[in-house]
Amino acid sequence: MRRIHYLLAFFSLFIATTAFAPKDDSDAVVGTWLNGTKKGHVQIYKQGGTYFGKLIWLKEPNDPNTGKPKTDINNADESKRARPLLNLPLMYNFKYDGNNVWSDGKIYNPEDGKEYNCKMTLKNPNTLDVRGYVGISLLGKTQTWTRVK
Repeated sequence: MRRIHYLLAFFSLFIATTAFAPKDDSDAVVGTWLNGTKKGHVQIYKQGGTYFGKLIWLKEPNDPNTGKPKTDINNADESKRARPLLNLPLMYNFKYDGNNVWSDGKIYNPEDGKEYNCKMTLKNPNTLDVRGYVGISLLGKTQTWTRVK
């Protein structure tokens, strides 16, 4: 009978400690997101201990003049202007800071061909604020992205 009491006490303690253990939300950002302009889907994924994103869908994937797939025509590096926009890496090197914030990353904007410092804040499971900035976070712009189901 004592064994049963000890076993019950052990399992009660085990359940109590695991129920209140801190939850790891670091991968909550992983998935596919509709960007703020509603023109593309970005797939965010984890590689090693950092997070990356690539453009996997475009509302208008082809150039209206040529009918060919859109390319990175605004890139400052002329040698990269012929690369297709689909599957283009746009986000890289994000680290999870806790409290649903990923920072220290970079984001590339193919619309202006520039790269920005970036941080992401998960507002809820389906809403992600993506803030691109130059220098300090106060000098930037935030887009709200929506998870694609």
